[in-house]
Formats: sequence, structure tokens, C-alpha cells
Amino acid sequence: MTYRELFQQIMFYGDFDRMPVIHWTGWGETLERWYGEGLPREANAHQFFDAVPMWGGVGVHLDLLPAFAEETLEDTPEYRLFRDGAGVIQQDWKHKSCIPHYVDFTLKTAADWPEFKQRLQPDPARVPQNLDEHVTNAENSGLPLTISTASMMGWIRNWMGVQNMSYLMADAPEVYADMVMTLADLTCWGIDQVLPKIKVDMGFGWEDICGRAGPLVSPSLFEKYVAPGYRKIRNKLEEYGVTLYGIDSDGDVSALLGPWLDAGVNVQFPIEVGPWKGDAAKLRKQYGKELRVIGNFDKLTLEQSHEAVEAEIQRLVPLMQEGGFIMMPDHLITPGVALDDYRWYLERVRELRF
Repeated sequence: MTYRELFQQIMFYGDFDRMPVIHWTGWGETLERWYGEGLPREANAHQFFDAVPMWGGVGVHLDLLPAFAEETLEDTPEYRLFRDGAGVIQQDWKHKSCIPHYVDFTLKTAADWPEFKQRLQPDPARVPQNLDEHVTNAENSGLPLTISTASMMGWIRNWMGVQNMSYLMADAPEVYADMVMTLADLTCWGIDQVLPKIKVDMGFGWEDICGRAGPLVSPSLFEKYVAPGYRKIRNKLEEYGVTLYGIDSDGDVSALLGPWLDAGVNVQFPIEVGPWKGDAAKLRKQYGKELRVIGNFDKLTLEQSHEAVEAEIQRLVPLMQEGGFIMMPDHLITPGVALDDYRWYLERVRELRF
């Protein structure tokens, strides 16, 4: 059974007896540590770990086109201050992994939206010239296949910043709704360019719209202004027989899980454990089998002991056995994890049988 076949059996509650052994990646500092502990710098990490990537993908370019011209504003030994392709001025540290510090934005108010909207229109240049080659390579990979479904909230937050987006939702909600629908329309156009050529397993997008205290978009505003975009994409995916629709959002997503499900999003990644104690098993009891989850293994246990890792695995075994759940760490592997301990974790996953 290929990993793609295993993925399908798990996600649709079929016949399976194991978990895929997935290696995502670690922070830059983690990789540097591992290089010093025996991981060859030139090695293919998936081959080294005898593990698989999360999935393969096909799709078109759905971001700003053309992007804004990148411009360096200040360059020091410690950091670089620059305007990026989304018009965001950000400070990026050179010698450590971190979230860039956003300083200013080109998209601040409703008045700035038309220029961005122009850059989010269908265009043949969005389609890879070698799309057929991508399709062939994806079909031959043996991996589950996804198509990008962009972002209905997270990209807007990145382009504007949290404060500007919050004011926009209050002062010009119709413009916020137009932003969402513009992204949804572009996504649907992209799906129409690709899915006549290939069958994929899932539509998958990115949000990262939640933090420690919950979502940056309230459930009530979500239903009014965001859910229509998700539903439009969901309907388009279903035209091509794709019934899995997933998103990536860190943080405490609990307040949006119900609204996401209602809007057609039925796969969540990663349900972080973190300080908010995300628990996929409890969520399954609350929402039923329509909610699928990838992730939810507390990555920080990998810094502790083999006993802590084993306890975390055993916490998730009943959900693994039930199906609709694939276990993997709930974020990048941290620098406190030794290479041998990470390999031990992967071997434990490889040994699991149900």
C-alpha cells in the first residue's frame, strides 16, 4: 500500500493497520544541531529518516501578481529591514529563526484595496508552464496530493497587520468581504486550471489566524464575511470529486472549529497542544467523524524523555485506531531535540500496529 492509499484509508475510515511515518522538518537551529550529531548536510532528510513528506501538491500561483518590488531599507550584521513582495516593511533577523517583525504596511485601509485587488486576478502567467510535468511527477510520487486553496484570513492579516485588519472589519466590512471573495474566486479559477488534469485527495490552505487567546476573527464575523468564501471553494472542489478540505492554523482554534466545519473545512492541522491543550480526541467526541485531524502530537515531549514520548503516543492511539486522524508533531521540531531521540520517536511510529 502506498502512502497515498494509506492516507485515503485513514481519512475515510477504511482498512489500515498503521500510521505513516512523516518527517516535516525542524527549525534552522534544530538542523544545525542534527548536522553536528550525524545528519549529513547533503542528505535527503526523508531518505535519511526513512520517512515521508506530509504530501505532494499541484496548483497555480495564487498570491499577489505582480508582487511588489522588494527594497532593502537597512542592512546590519544582525538584521535586514526591507519592503517585501506584499508591500510589508519587515525586520528579519539574520542569525536566528524567528517570526519577522512587521513595521509598516502598504495595505492599511479600504482605500488601498483596489491596487491589491488588481494583483489578485486570474492570469495565464499564474499557471506553471510545465504544469503537465508537475502533474506527472505528482501522480508518480505515491504521496497524497493536495491543491492549494490559498487563505481567506491569514494572508489578509499578513498584508495589513492585525490592527489594520481589525479596524477594516469594523469600519468597512463589505471591503473585507470583497477581499475574501476575491481570494476565493481566484482559488476557484486555479482549481479549474489544474483539476481537469489530475485527481487530488484534498484542497489545503493556510491561515494561522489564531493565537493563545483564540481567533483574530470572531465567529460571528467569520460567518458573515469569511464562510461564503470557504463554501464557494468547497463547492468547486466537490465538482471534481474532492471531499477533503483542510487548513493549517496554529494557536487555539477551538472557537472556529464549528464555523469551519459548517463552511466545509473538515481537516484541521495541527491542533497544537501548547498552552491551550488542544486535544484531538476531545474534539472528535464533540464534532464527530466529519472532523479529521493531522498533527496533535506535543512536539515538546521530544525534548523530555522516551517515557514522555511514549505516553504522548499512547494518548493518541485510540484516535489513530478509529481513523480520520494522522499523528505527527504539532509544529517544527525544536532545537532541544537530539537527533537520536527524534529517530527513536520515528521508529516508535513505524512500529505501531492496530
